[in-house]
Amino acid sequence: MPADWQASAALLTAPESLALVLVGTLLGIVVGGIPGFTGAMLIALTLPLTFGMTGEQAMMLLVAMYVGSISGGLVTATLLRMPGTPASIMTTLDGYPLAQRGEAGRALGLGVCASFIGGLVSWGALVLLAGPIARWSTLLGPFEFFALVLLALVLIASVAGRSLTRGLFSGMLGILAAMPGSSPATGRPRLTFGMHELDDGFKLLPVLIGLFAVSQILWDILAIDRPIERTAAAPRRVRITLADWKQQAINMLRSSAIGTIIGMLPGVGANIGSMMAYATAKSVSRTPEKFGEGSEEGIVASEAANNATVGGALIPLIALGIPGSVIDAILLGALVIHGLQPGPLLFEQNPTAVHVIMGTMFIANLAMFATMWFSVPWLTRLAAIPRAYLVPVVLTFCIVGSFALANRMFDVWVMLAFGLIGFGMERACIPTAPFVIGFVLAPVAEEHLYAGLMQSGGSWWPLVTRPMSLVLVVAAAGMLTATLVRHARAARREQESGSRKQESGEPGA
Repeated sequence: MPADWQASAALLTAPESLALVLVGTLLGIVVGGIPGFTGAMLIALTLPLTFGMTGEQAMMLLVAMYVGSISGGLVTATLLRMPGTPASIMTTLDGYPLAQRGEAGRALGLGVCASFIGGLVSWGALVLLAGPIARWSTLLGPFEFFALVLLALVLIASVAGRSLTRGLFSGMLGILAAMPGSSPATGRPRLTFGMHELDDGFKLLPVLIGLFAVSQILWDILAIDRPIERTAAAPRRVRITLADWKQQAINMLRSSAIGTIIGMLPGVGANIGSMMAYATAKSVSRTPEKFGEGSEEGIVASEAANNATVGGALIPLIALGIPGSVIDAILLGALVIHGLQPGPLLFEQNPTAVHVIMGTMFIANLAMFATMWFSVPWLTRLAAIPRAYLVPVVLTFCIVGSFALANRMFDVWVMLAFGLIGFGMERACIPTAPFVIGFVLAPVAEEHLYAGLMQSGGSWWPLVTRPMSLVLVVAAAGMLTATLVRHARAARREQESGSRKQESGEPGA
């Protein structure tokens, strides 16, 4: 066994490392089980607490939280018809009806097992693909990297929701928020408006905490007195047999593969992977009419896919330095804060960190499976915690975390400002994911573009004359065109449907 693998194995199996992974997984499950709280919120709040850790220890804790948070939403989605995380939205369609029929234990058992298989399949893909992709990426120059980031931005627009305009608007806002600071071309400050605190731009951590934590706190304050209604009794234990494993094996593996592939696409997210796997399972099912009425296939497809997106999203993060989801954008910031360079250089400069991330995901999936299998009766009580107790605790962590970044109140005001921005975006149904990805990727794109222009003497031609760069640019243009055409057709069909209703005098016309 190579020396770096031995060092990684020794680090992962140390008692304090295992404790970090177990604590991170448990916290992720707990937060995932509280409706309205998300893994992104938990990881953003925890990031300041990792400043005293090594980079490897920080990634152990944060990756374990990532795995746990995606899985935790299963419980409330099944028992309360309230998805603890956006990734569990599809699970509510079949998990809740199955629980209402008195089969809550079976629904949870199928979901836990599917989550476990999805995590393992995507972990295998992470181990097998991250290294080759990173080695391939070393052949790319600055123009190729710029084209790759451009493709990532187009992919974000493609899956930004029903409204392409709102998704693009959100992404452009994120890019605009990344503009203040020092220009990568000249090194001079820009858009600082005379404020020296903006010489380095907006810090990633206060922006993330504001968008995901403070904005959610504002929603919780508006619903502070709204009671949480229990609609299903918690099961005493999780139930599933070996025959169920065999019956759902193909569905689990297919949905896991879909989730892994979707996770690799920058900016897509676990909820999209879950929806695509659910739609695929329904299209090939012998009993599609049962979907939405308590279908076991639907639960398995949703949970296998949303957990598989975790490993898939980590592949472009550690291999290319491109975040595959909102949480990965925060993990990207964590790597940078701890002095670890994401992308192919991570494999060369700190292979131990790569192996630790891979090993943590495997151990966290085992811990998730064991925890959820035996603690479901207690996890179901999380949704009953009054918001009045949660809001002040979470807000305190937000303020302390933002202030601790650089010991200045400016970051706290930035956090509060972006909290209001995030709240306003959600009120206007503008997705926040494109904002975050745009905020993270814009400086990367700009840096590589300026480096390429310096190499070419200011010429843009290498962007289309270099083969790989040309392929990526054409792919980005083709994908953007296809997205525009699809949205135009959908708008035309909706308009035609409205016209027919108006002519026939149907209600709602």
